[in-house]
Amino acid sequence: MKITFLGTGTSQGVPVIGCRCAVCTSLDYRDKRLRVSVLIETDGLSVVIDTGPDFRQQMLREGISKLNAVLLTHSHKDHIAGLDDVRAFNYLQKTNMPVYGSRPTLQQVKQEFYYAFSDEKYPGTPQIDLFEIDESEFLLQGIKIVPLPVKHLHMPVLGFRLGDFSYITDANFIPDETVKKLQGTKVLVLNALQQEAHPSHFTLEQALAQAQRIQAPQTYFTHISHKMGLHQAVSRVLPEGIALAYDGLSVTL
Repeated sequence: MKITFLGTGTSQGVPVIGCRCAVCTSLDYRDKRLRVSVLIETDGLSVVIDTGPDFRQQMLREGISKLNAVLLTHSHKDHIAGLDDVRAFNYLQKTNMPVYGSRPTLQQVKQEFYYAFSDEKYPGTPQIDLFEIDESEFLLQGIKIVPLPVKHLHMPVLGFRLGDFSYITDANFIPDETVKKLQGTKVLVLNALQQEAHPSHFTLEQALAQAQRIQAPQTYFTHISHKMGLHQAVSRVLPEGIALAYDGLSVTL
């Protein structure tokens, strides 16, 4: 299994245009973060979790020419806004794109991309097949997908587990039942927004506590805001087995 971090950032805490702070002027490529998304390639399956506003740019940057499906964690704009660009894969693969998500997530998709579901479709619109999922595991081309229910303040969000890899973003609460589903995970990805308190996202300190609770051999933090600070500086204080992810990072299990 190969994991590629397409984006590790967020619209949260974005500075004003023209900001000259340390993060904005950093020459470290790890401080340049597109909106959060990840590509998973395993046993012939290529799947993306979330298609944010930077989806097209991420696909072009990584040279991705095959995509079998999209998994959506929730319906916030920074996680679904780029879904229209699956039309490139419709053209390349001559097939509709399967998109999996909870009922509320798919309802929002149908509202925002109404033209893709019209009875009289305009030529060139994205060809999408929607598949409603809940907290039950399901198979995607023979690969078991385990949904991981978490809370984003009051909003239900789904993380996903594929084999020894687990991915959770936009959360500030992980129930005990989900922690049980995470047992045995070798690589965990978890959101860590910033160092200051936030009402709907784990802070760095809270994410560290969750990582200790789950006990994966390796944890990567994602959904990192501008307010987190410089990648190099934050990395120096993280314990062994825990690291900040960065755009373009590739991990093989």
